Amino acid sequence: MTAALIDVAPRLIRLGKAPAYLGMDRNRFNREVRPQLTEIPIGVQGVAFDRLDLDAWADDYKRRNGRPGRQTGDSTWDERKPLDSTFETESGTSTKSSEVCAFARALCARRLNLDHLCRLNFDQGSSAVREAGGCG
Repeated sequence: MTAALIDVAPRLIRLGKAPAYLGMDRNRFNREVRPQLTEIPIGVQGVAFDRLDLDAWADDYKRRNGRPGRQTGDSTWDERKPLDSTFETESGTSTKSSEVCAFARALCARRLNLDHLCRLNFDQGSSAVREAGGCG
């Protein structure tokens, strides 16, 4: 009879592997996780952490920061409905160039006192007004 090899997760996880075990980088591990764990010295310089402590930290983190999985069906908040522009009205800013130019001209005259620049660019369209600087 031959003995079967059984893969067993180690109880102690060395410092170099602990961040990967939790799925994070070393800096975040050192900043957020390591201060809350008991360090186990291994040899002269080695440091390890109990896998069960790492699991407990992950469970606590999940309890505090987790959220329920995505639901399916008609009651989900993010269900997308196709928009039909003929039946729905939307608010917003008009993009007609004449209105944009008039608005830019009013801003220039009122705020920046550059009415002459706006008049110069008014006939060239709203993109020229914006490119001239200060009017868009």
